[in-house]
Amino acid sequence: MAKTTADFSSFEALDIRVGRVTKVEDAQTKKPTYRMTIDFGSTIGSKVSCGAYKNYDKEALIGKQVIAVVNFLPRKMGPEVSEVLVLGVPNEKGETIYVMPQQNVALGVSLF
Repeated sequence: MAKTTADFSSFEALDIRVGRVTKVEDAQTKKPTYRMTIDFGSTIGSKVSCGAYKNYDKEALIGKQVIAVVNFLPRKMGPEVSEVLVLGVPNEKGETIYVMPQQNVALGVSLF
């Protein structure tokens, strides 16, 4: 599938930050989905992300740092609202694998 070309200003428009998962619940959606509360530090505060994550136990996600786009408009997913987009890549089964820092970093720092 061909992607459109973007210039650097397209990247600059995204606010991509590191946050820490503080709460994970089953979401009220048709597909198996977690509703995660993520702390992005004092500048942004906590936001909610919803997504189908078969590769992670809820308990294993608590305390993990994730990378997310924090300046998209909220997106309705069934009765849930997702405020941020946690970044990930598919494994060989097409299931989400999170993009996570290899070391703990300050909450709210920007990706560059």
